Amino acid sequence: MPRIFDNIDQHKLMQLVEERISDRRVLKLIRQWLRAGVMEEGEWKNTEMGSPQGSVISPLLANIYLHYVFDLWVDVWRRKCARGEVIVVRYADDNVLGFQHRAEADRFLADFQERLHKFGLELHPDKTRLLEFGPYAEENCKRRGQAKPATFDFLGFTHICGKTRSGRYTVLRQTMRKRLQAKLGEVKAELRRRMHDRVPAVGKWLRAVVEGHIRYYGVPTNYPALALFRAQVERLWRRTLSRRSQHPMRWERARRLFKRWLPKPRICHPYPLCRLGVIT
Repeated sequence: MPRIFDNIDQHKLMQLVEERISDRRVLKLIRQWLRAGVMEEGEWKNTEMGSPQGSVISPLLANIYLHYVFDLWVDVWRRKCARGEVIVVRYADDNVLGFQHRAEADRFLADFQERLHKFGLELHPDKTRLLEFGPYAEENCKRRGQAKPATFDFLGFTHICGKTRSGRYTVLRQTMRKRLQAKLGEVKAELRRRMHDRVPAVGKWLRAVVEGHIRYYGVPTNYPALALFRAQVERLWRRTLSRRSQHPMRWERARRLFKRWLPKPRICHPYPLCRLGVIT
């Protein structure tokens, strides 16, 4: 994962943008946006390097920069340097790459660091690592006397080497524990702030929160985490209502509220083969 926003070379970025945009007015606006600076704790700071974080145009400029720095380059590297299969997934400045051979993974990491250095970027030391992952990872770990294969986090999910009920290999995706705890902390704080609001108003807000969580994290193998999130929201809401009335709310009434306002956990996103298996 490269450190992108604070380390973008603005001069090189503009050179890349000029390859696709010839309108001088648009280029002038982008330069002004880059030099606009940022407000931190009430103080204005100039941005001579990088793209201001929080700016609406920063993700777009970062994607343009990484398209030339990473996307085009890794496609050439895969065709010219790799003998085995190489899988590349990138979302903004986060990426995951899969290699069939460990030697090619080591070579790519060295070449990638050199490539980033030419454009003034570097890999994040805490988020960059090589790990063994796949259908043979568990057997290889047992042979070496090690524990289970390592896991990795990507886009809010923890990816785990697992098996289906029939014993076949599969990738288990679960909600990251930090993300789950952070979201529950936000719900708890907001419920405390809305303690004296009308129950229907709080119910509508919680419905949107739970529905949004399910819509994003509702992937196969993640049903237990979805059920846990809803159960924790139920517990927090019941506790808040009990504090407001200064009497413990009976579970019969609480369950009626939960049934009316909180959506049930469900899988919203099928496996890619099912999602793309269109028959006409």
